[in-house]
Amino acid sequence: MNDQQNGRDAVVSVRGLTKRYREQTVLAGIDLDIAAGETYALLGPNGAGKSTTIEILEGIRRPDSGEVRVLGEQPLSAPRSWRSRIGVVAQGTGDLGPYTARELVAHFGALYPRPRGTDEVLELVGLTEHAGKRATKLSGGQQRRLDVALGIVGRPELLFLDEPTTGFDPEARRRFWDMLSALTGEGAAILLTTHYLDEAAHLADRVGVLSGGRIVAEAPPGELGGPQARVPVVSWRDATGVLREQRTERPARLVAELCGAADAAGAPGGEPAELEVRRPSLEQIYLGLIERTADGSAADAGEGGGRSAGAGRSAASADPAAERAAILTDENGTSR
Repeated sequence: MNDQQNGRDAVVSVRGLTKRYREQTVLAGIDLDIAAGETYALLGPNGAGKSTTIEILEGIRRPDSGEVRVLGEQPLSAPRSWRSRIGVVAQGTGDLGPYTARELVAHFGALYPRPRGTDEVLELVGLTEHAGKRATKLSGGQQRRLDVALGIVGRPELLFLDEPTTGFDPEARRRFWDMLSALTGEGAAILLTTHYLDEAAHLADRVGVLSGGRIVAEAPPGELGGPQARVPVVSWRDATGVLREQRTERPARLVAELCGAADAAGAPGGEPAELEVRRPSLEQIYLGLIERTADGSAADAGEGGGRSAGAGRSAASADPAAERAAILTDENGTSR
């Protein structure tokens, strides 16, 4: 893939990225490009290296080898101004102190050069009615929305979303999806990890499947796995009562043949019992890809099975909120 997607500049450009923890190879040469305005969903089982990849792109973990550019900079040596151009929504809420949701959004917004309005952000994540409530008194789902609010208030050019809708009810998830569509419409790029395959199918322009330390497949959701992975399956119960199924690229022809034979045999309704045509879902295709590379999906040593609440966020802090403040504070401790 080129450094430009459909003529747009690459916000993320990765070549040959590798990372090992002791004797375990977690990333074995990843290439990745994400364009401005694009949503990229990185999928993979727990321990596949998703968290390691994102932490390297965020500049809080050092790769062993490879070329990494994010917004034109190498994350580990990027200037502090670069930090204000990215947004991070980690998996867990850290210690946010005795502050209300409104106070926290306003505080973090003040750390950025052109933040969104506090009320706008609270409305986007559905926290307007709870804005005056202390963060520690919010429900788990509401705290998750607050995480998202703190990640988007700075109007980032690149947004990292790690399981962002965990704890959201269906209506809140849909509202969140609409919000992300608005962000990409403004030119923001999004790197998303999620275990909800319907979320990836709905949001992502492209999906990458990480397994065995490599991206084993990458395509728009409707094309993942290639044509052979999407061949329809026709199933029916034959005259002896045996349930049969057949993969075919011409399901209509097979159905016509089956119905003709059933009608000639006097079957009720003129068709075989339990006749059904199915196309593999994104989840089925994804699971098939993972199964074919199962020998390379050993646990991520050092990741603790993924990003638990606040785990592995930086060497200085296990608190996502504290980290956000720290990376936007200058050398003498003065917030910008």
